[in-house]
Amino acid sequence: MTVQQHLAKQPQLSAKLGTLLPGMNVSQAATGFKNLGAFVSAVHVSHNLGIPFLSLKSRLTGPNPQSLGQAIQALKPNAKVESEVQRARIQTRADLKDDNEKH
Repeated sequence: MTVQQHLAKQPQLSAKLGTLLPGMNVSQAATGFKNLGAFVSAVHVSHNLGIPFLSLKSRLTGPNPQSLGQAIQALKPNAKVESEVQRARIQTRADLKDDNEKH
């Protein structure tokens, strides 16, 4: 199942992510991500650190994909990379758990 298919089945999650990606189509934003967790984590990192989502996405899904930590380091050199990755993962787990409990 693609990330877009997951989002279509989880409208509450899609709506929440939409609030973190103002002016963007959530389904289009998810294009290129291998799984839902990676996409949700990227959305949180972008929001938490004020990194433009499309800049982060291009580093994560581009021709030479980077890890989330590498992308944060490149785009926000002063960030505490490990703690930001951990924070995004915790937020992602909470989002996915909340949405699964609503079904």
